[in-house]
Amino acid sequence: MAKRRSSRRSTSRAPRVRINERIRAPKIRVVDESGKQLGVMTPSEALRLARERDLDLVEVAPKADPPVCRLIDYGKYQYEQTKRQRQARKAQKQVEIKEVRLRPKTSEHDTEVRVRQARKFLESGAKVKVRLRFRGREIQHADVARKIMEDFAVRLADVGEVEGRPNMEGRSLLMIIAPISNRPSSKQASSKSSQRPQEKAEKKASDADKSG
Repeated sequence: MAKRRSSRRSTSRAPRVRINERIRAPKIRVVDESGKQLGVMTPSEALRLARERDLDLVEVAPKADPPVCRLIDYGKYQYEQTKRQRQARKAQKQVEIKEVRLRPKTSEHDTEVRVRQARKFLESGAKVKVRLRFRGREIQHADVARKIMEDFAVRLADVGEVEGRPNMEGRSLLMIIAPISNRPSSKQASSKSSQRPQEKAEKKASDADKSG
């Protein structure tokens, strides 16, 4: 069973989390370590249940009405919170957004350069924000700009898909292109293509053995 921890020691580690005797709400909703609801009761009643199970009483949703508290070993609770934070940071890093900038009068050569940049970003798993910036009266020709955006997206249709319609932000037209998740990576594709001649040769040898 878990060892008892003093509220002073636990609170010093995470001062924003109320546990045990520091929970002051007159009524709280209690759930046990498995997530089962035990109902609404006073903190003293819930603390008695926690002590019977050699656990801590941890306030996990202080803004709820009434606040929600959980019977759990506080060390385990801290571990779970740290793990969730690491996973959230990892997920945030994975969803990277790279930006590519265009102008209404960007030349075909420069547009092709930006298409290659965007393709590289998408193939690496990043999203691409395409920003078309207007100057002066260029903003009056937003329909032309949207056509430029559509053409840009079409050139990348094999590696990315547009998230929603292009929209205005200040004097810029924005469009987000996300990588196609089910598309095999270039490494996987080259691996498969290199295997095909070998597979054909093996099949031919097998057929020859059977006929012999």
